[in-house]
Amino acid sequence: MRRISVTLGSLLLVSGLAACSGQGDDEKLGRSLAVQLTAALAAAAAPDGEDAGNPQPDAFTTVDFGDVKGATVAEQYAAIIDDMDGIVPDIEVKKFSAEDGKGTATLGWSWPESKGAAWAYETEVALTEADDKWSVTWAPSIVEPTLQAGEILDAVTQPTDRGDITGAGGEVLVTERAVIRIGIDRTRVDAAKAPASAKALAELVDIDAPPFVKAVRSAGDRAFVEAITYREGEVPAAVQTGVRTIDGAHQVNDEIALAPTRDFAAPILGRVGPVTGEMVEKNPDKYRTGDIAGLSGLQSRYDDQLRGTTGRVVYAVPEDGETKKRTLYDREAAAGRPLSLTLDASTQKIAEDVLSGVRGVSAVVAIRPSDGAILAAASPEQNYAAYGQFAPGSTFKIVTSLALLRAGLTPDSPVECAPTTTVNGKRFKNYSDYPSSALGTIPLSKAIANSCNTALINARAKVDDGDLAAAAASLGLVIDHDLGFPAFFGEVPDPASETEAAADLIGQGKVLASPLAMAAVIASVQAGKTVVPRLLEQVDVSVPKEAAPLTADEAAALKKMLRGVVTDGSGRGLADVPGAPVIAKTGTAEYAADGTIKTHAWMVAAQGDLAVAVFVQTGVSGSQTAGPLIEDFLRRAG
Repeated sequence: MRRISVTLGSLLLVSGLAACSGQGDDEKLGRSLAVQLTAALAAAAAPDGEDAGNPQPDAFTTVDFGDVKGATVAEQYAAIIDDMDGIVPDIEVKKFSAEDGKGTATLGWSWPESKGAAWAYETEVALTEADDKWSVTWAPSIVEPTLQAGEILDAVTQPTDRGDITGAGGEVLVTERAVIRIGIDRTRVDAAKAPASAKALAELVDIDAPPFVKAVRSAGDRAFVEAITYREGEVPAAVQTGVRTIDGAHQVNDEIALAPTRDFAAPILGRVGPVTGEMVEKNPDKYRTGDIAGLSGLQSRYDDQLRGTTGRVVYAVPEDGETKKRTLYDREAAAGRPLSLTLDASTQKIAEDVLSGVRGVSAVVAIRPSDGAILAAASPEQNYAAYGQFAPGSTFKIVTSLALLRAGLTPDSPVECAPTTTVNGKRFKNYSDYPSSALGTIPLSKAIANSCNTALINARAKVDDGDLAAAAASLGLVIDHDLGFPAFFGEVPDPASETEAAADLIGQGKVLASPLAMAAVIASVQAGKTVVPRLLEQVDVSVPKEAAPLTADEAAALKKMLRGVVTDGSGRGLADVPGAPVIAKTGTAEYAADGTIKTHAWMVAAQGDLAVAVFVQTGVSGSQTAGPLIEDFLRRAG
């Protein structure tokens, strides 16, 4: 909705002049009329509801224009500013002077632009006194000093180039790519028929009809209201044919910032499109209807950087057409700045391919242990890869192992792996196909290799309150970091009971983690130091002071035990993966859904300078469900 505001300063300035000038009452009336004029300009330019964009002659009933009717002034004024693209100007009475029955009011106009820019100028209004009565001499130059009769203002947005999003090695991940925008062109359909056309088009392209019909009904007579955007070459044949049969439906060739494929890192990268009404209402000085902006993910969070600044040209357009239009204001567009990520395009594609056959929520996260660079973060739906919050199950035994090492145990220390163990009436057991040969008094390393739940629970007396959380922090868990995008680093809260403390030791209880966090855990073991993941090159990350450093002896012991998982335990499927030795840990965590107990399937692994976590929300077990996926990933990424 277009509106013009009259500042309080205008009213105070004019009233102050009247009070302090010492001049007669007649001149005070002239000043008062100047104020009334600015108020009328404001009211006429700010219609409400369904009459938006139509002149309001009643706005000028308080202003005397001599022989010119207020309705005529309202109509001419509306025509002058109608093509100003919805920009909201401020007008202010700068000064007033009068002599011998003639007055001059100076108005300051300011048409705000983005990022503090504005088209500002002053105009003069001639006022005349006759028979103790003042009147305004109406002229287009009141709105802009050079406007002649019949000329209008026309603001044209100059597009800007959106900044690219690049990945590892500077490879372009997101850039302007050709698209086909399909919508209703109001210049091609009568207003009365437009809603029916909108409904037909919505049904054709399978979008929610009522909001689209409402948008088309409320749009201006020259608007193009987009329904859907397709990548070039992906418009369904039925849509191409159907568009031709709907009055006002139209296809527009355009370019928009897109990743290589529709699904490529979509939950993290986000998408770009026309701004929503909510965005315009919340930030009217930043967005206007029809603008293109980031709507989600990194595209939204870094929209100011990527979007750049559109340019603006304002023309004075005469009645005899565009060929003789004059440029009144010209602000050049400024291109957006690129956003550099650590994502590796080929690794990301492998991660997405690995998950392509998985039903439901799943994720793959790959990190480079040497520097924490996130090479892949794949999740077919929401940003579960970085922000999912799930019980990590036995992958958390890496953390428990570190806590036990710090309590004085070694990989060779004996622990008791019983078929079951009970804590305050709560019975814990091992997974259903746990090998009987690994029961009894066994080394800690064997308990980890075969993922014995009861062994770690039976060793709970070795772990004091806070020890698990401290060990987790040393492996990149628990302590939040500002990575420049939404990420969840896990929770290891103080247990409310001995039973809960026992469950925490095996990654159940109240312990939570994301796939990104568990990738950081295995990356920290592989690197021999706390690894903080990083995605954006412009965001510095560092290890928090609260995280006690991982010592060389601790890292060596953890690597030995996690290598045993591959050579002698639940991760044997990775034993013949070509390349450097693989370390790994499987995990299965129970959760309740739909009145039944289901299981998360986890596996984390590292090989060379690559660490990866795989998560499937509902699976059989870590080794059976996540294991084949992580093996496929390592073989293809190696």
